[in-house]
Amino acid sequence: MSEADDSASQRGTGPGPAPLTPPGPPPKPVVSFNRRELDTILRLYGRMVADGEWRDYAIDLLKDRAVFSVFRRSSEMPLYRIEKDPKLARRQGAYSVVATGGMILKRGHDLAQVLRVLEKKKHLRVVEA
Repeated sequence: MSEADDSASQRGTGPGPAPLTPPGPPPKPVVSFNRRELDTILRLYGRMVADGEWRDYAIDLLKDRAVFSVFRRSSEMPLYRIEKDPKLARRQGAYSVVATGGMILKRGHDLAQVLRVLEKKKHLRVVEA
């Protein structure tokens, strides 16, 4: 046995069973958007960025809900918040779009349907023949 092996065994870091650590409480689950939900949100975000309406976003994954915030400028308050709250899934729907002042613009069970409130309306014009 070499000196290094001898000193390692004296410190308790040598070969052998690792000391058991007591298991802590299980990690608290965090609500998040799944891949399909993010794809739907980011498609709308991309269209609005291309139109010059939106410029930045933030995603907050909290214990009770997930929030996708949309900004015109990153230094401002978010224009809209797209929220997923699983506690409301059986009642009014897990998804909601919230305006800057806190007013809920739309709530529902289908994310694509809820996001339609943010899409720009196509304006119709009268064309004279």
